[in-house]
Amino acid sequence: MIGMTQQQLADAVGIRFQQIQKYETGANRVSASRLWDIAAAMEVSVSFFFEGLETDESDTELPAADLMGNKETLDLLRTYYTIPEAQRRRLFDLARSLGDAA
Repeated sequence: MIGMTQQQLADAVGIRFQQIQKYETGANRVSASRLWDIAAAMEVSVSFFFEGLETDESDTELPAADLMGNKETLDLLRTYYTIPEAQRRRLFDLARSLGDAA
C-alpha cells in the first residue's frame, strides 16, 4: 500500500522478512513495541493500523479483539493472503460492497 516490500520493512525494523510474513498472515501476534517499530519504519502513526475499527455503542458486532481471537477469522486471513494480489484486491472490494449493503 505504501510501496514498501516485506524485505524493506524487515530491514528497517531489524527482523527477518519471514517474521513480517507471519505478522501479515496472522500466524504470529504483533507486540505493542513491535507495532511501534513498524509504524516508525513505515512513517505512519500507530493509529494507522486501527483505522476503520471505531464502532459506536449501538453496534452489535464483535469487538476487533474478539474477532482476532476467533479461529474462523484467523483461518480466513491466512487463506486470504494465499490468493494472488490482483484477485485479493477484487475479493476485498467485493467483500466491502457486500458489507456496505448489509
